[in-house]
Amino acid sequence: MNNKSWIFYTFMLVLFWGVWGAFSGLPTEKYGYPDQMVYIIWAITMLIPCYFSLKRESFDRRGIAALYGLAIGLTGAGGQLLLFKALAIGPPYLIFPVISISPAITVLMAYFILRERITPIGGVGIAAALIAIIMFSLPSDGADQVNYGPWLLLAIIICLCWGVQAFLMKRASLAGVNDGTTFAWMTISGLLLIPVAFWMMSGSGFNYPWQAPALTLVTQVLNAVGALFLVMALSRGRAVIVAPCTNALAPVLTIILSLTFYGVLPSLFSTIGIILALTGSTLMVYSEEKEPVETLPPTAAGE
Repeated sequence: MNNKSWIFYTFMLVLFWGVWGAFSGLPTEKYGYPDQMVYIIWAITMLIPCYFSLKRESFDRRGIAALYGLAIGLTGAGGQLLLFKALAIGPPYLIFPVISISPAITVLMAYFILRERITPIGGVGIAAALIAIIMFSLPSDGADQVNYGPWLLLAIIICLCWGVQAFLMKRASLAGVNDGTTFAWMTISGLLLIPVAFWMMSGSGFNYPWQAPALTLVTQVLNAVGALFLVMALSRGRAVIVAPCTNALAPVLTIILSLTFYGVLPSLFSTIGIILALTGSTLMVYSEEKEPVETLPPTAAGE
């Protein structure tokens, strides 16, 4: 059957990641909390949705499940650690636009490897969403002259990691790996890299007021639960639709919340991005709703 439940899980992902995006920077901005400690707390919070996901689905002990799970987890968590290094040596306003292209990698891999269909209307929606993602990452003012160096290579690697990760999530579901198992291996991978995060910290991550780790804990729970919804959305929907849709809509909610709580007006680029994201996601969902429902052949249906 043509599963439409991906729309619900995509909506939940946008809700959780949109709220997370609006408040995730507070521990670092307000208290100077190290990004590496944010990673460590995030890795631990992954245990919460992991517990509930494994309550509804049994853990798949097959080797193929472990292979896909570790690949998905390490590309995601490894990309996050590389991002900390890239931001330490390069300009964020150039790094994030490079990383934002990752859904395009997912779309291309799903189209050419998985042979996922793209309708004309869906194609227009995907293009609008990808442009919107880039718009959200563009600086609102003039940028100083920048020396291109290792940070650019790191940004490209992160982009590849996250684009491949989303593709592997979809590929794992096609191999029969359930959502709970995939997320469990993502959790394990994140925990395995905690020593690396400790090693990357230049100073102590413990000499901060209690509000810093507490606020980090709350925001990273949203991030972790959102990651589970991403797995669930990709296992039920086509990667060529889910990947750009989620990456385009979550920043829209983040901007709206930032406007509400911080009084921050969106830049011209962000405003254009909001319009493109809403238009693109609407077209993608519309194209999926118009897709014919696949039915089982008579012999299989009677079994």
